Amino acid sequence: MVPKNKGTGLKIGTRAVWGGEEQPISGAPTQASIVQSVSFGYGDLDDWQAVALGQQSGHIYSRNTNPTVAVFEEKLRILEGAEAATSFASGMAAVSNTIFALVQPGDRIITVKDTYGGTNQLFREFLPRIQVEVCLCNTTDAEEIGREVRKGCRVLYLETPTNPTLKIIDIERAAQAGHEAGAVVVTDNTFATPVNQRPLELGSDLVLHSASKFLGGHADALGGVVCGPQHLVKQIYHYREITGAALDPFAAYLLLRGMKTLEVRVARQNANAGEIAQFLERHPAIERVYYPGLPSHPQHEIAQKQMTGGFGGMMSFVLRGGYDAVRAFLPRLRLAHRAANLGSVETIVGPPATTSHVEVSAPDRAAMGIPEALVRYSTGIENVQDLIADLKQALEPFTKPAHAHSTGDSPCESC
Repeated sequence: MVPKNKGTGLKIGTRAVWGGEEQPISGAPTQASIVQSVSFGYGDLDDWQAVALGQQSGHIYSRNTNPTVAVFEEKLRILEGAEAATSFASGMAAVSNTIFALVQPGDRIITVKDTYGGTNQLFREFLPRIQVEVCLCNTTDAEEIGREVRKGCRVLYLETPTNPTLKIIDIERAAQAGHEAGAVVVTDNTFATPVNQRPLELGSDLVLHSASKFLGGHADALGGVVCGPQHLVKQIYHYREITGAALDPFAAYLLLRGMKTLEVRVARQNANAGEIAQFLERHPAIERVYYPGLPSHPQHEIAQKQMTGGFGGMMSFVLRGGYDAVRAFLPRLRLAHRAANLGSVETIVGPPATTSHVEVSAPDRAAMGIPEALVRYSTGIENVQDLIADLKQALEPFTKPAHAHSTGDSPCESC
C-alpha cells in the first residue's frame, strides 16, 4: 500500500500499481470497487451536515465526490507528486474548468500557438467572449513568451510535447518567467505522462491530463484530471462541482485498471516509437518526421533535459505527395486504427484534419505550422518489427529514389 504521504520513496511503476488503494480492513477487496450510487445516506443529521461542510470525511453526492473517483484522483496525485488532484468527465473538461476557474474578465492568458485544437478553440473563441485576453506566442520562442508574460499574465498555459507536431517547450524556463509575473503556470502533460515528464518538479503550478489517452491506455473510458497545490485544486474543484463535469465512477474504475500497467505500456511505446521514428526518417516517401527523441529534432536537447523517462509514444510525419498521399496511405495500414484518439495499446493514426485539429480550418492549421500531409501516429505496444513491416508495405507505392530525401530536415517552426 502507498499511504497518503508515504509514496515518494517508491518508483513510479510501483506507485502506478498501488497508489491510492489502501486496504482499510482485513478481508477487504484487493481492487477498487465501482460505487455507482448517485447519493450517500446518513442516519444521523449531524454527521450528514459535518460531511456536507467538509468537517468530516465522507461522500454526499457523486457530482461532488465519489469513492471510486476519489481513488483515481489519489493515484494521479501520487504519480504527479502533487498536494491534491481533482477529476473531470473528459480531458477538455479538465482544460476548460481549470482555465475558467482561474480567470475573470480583464485577465490575460499567455499560451502558445501549437495547443491541441479544442484547447486552441477555447482560447480563440470562448475566452474572448468573457473579456479575457489571450496572447498566442510562437511555441518554441522562449524570448517572446517571456516578453508577453512580463506585460501581464494571470495564467501561462503550456503544452509539451505539442499535439500534433511534437514541439517541446522548456517548462523550467517558462515557469520561471510566469512566476516572476505572478502567473499560475499550467502544463498539459497528456503526451508525456508522469512516466516521461514531471511538470510540477520543473516549476509548473498545475499539471493536467486527458486521462482518456495514455493514462487509461485502452480507449474505453473518457476522463480528465488536474493536479497541484491544495489551494488551486480546491478552487478548480469548486468550479467543477457547480458546473457539473464530474467523472463517472465506472469510467474512473476503467481508468484505474488501465493505470496499473502505465509504466509497462509507456516503456514499450517509448521504445517502439523511437525505432519507428528512425525508420521513417530514412524512408524516401517521408518528407519530415516529428519526434523529440530524434537528434534532428530542433528541441531534442530540451527534451533530453526534461523528459527523463523517455520521449513518448507519439510522433507525426509528413508524406511526400500532400493530402492525396495521406488519403491513399492510411487505408493501406493493417496494424492501426484510423480514429480520433491516441495513447492506446493499439496503434492509432489520422491526419489533424480529422483528429487533433478537426475544429480548426485548413488556413488556420497552415498558420499553426501543421501540414495537411501530416499523419499523427500513436504507437501501440505491438511488436515493433510488425509495425515497421506494416508501415513499409503501406508506403511502398509512394517510395521515391533515396537521393530525393534528406534526413536532415527539421520540423517546421513557422506558427
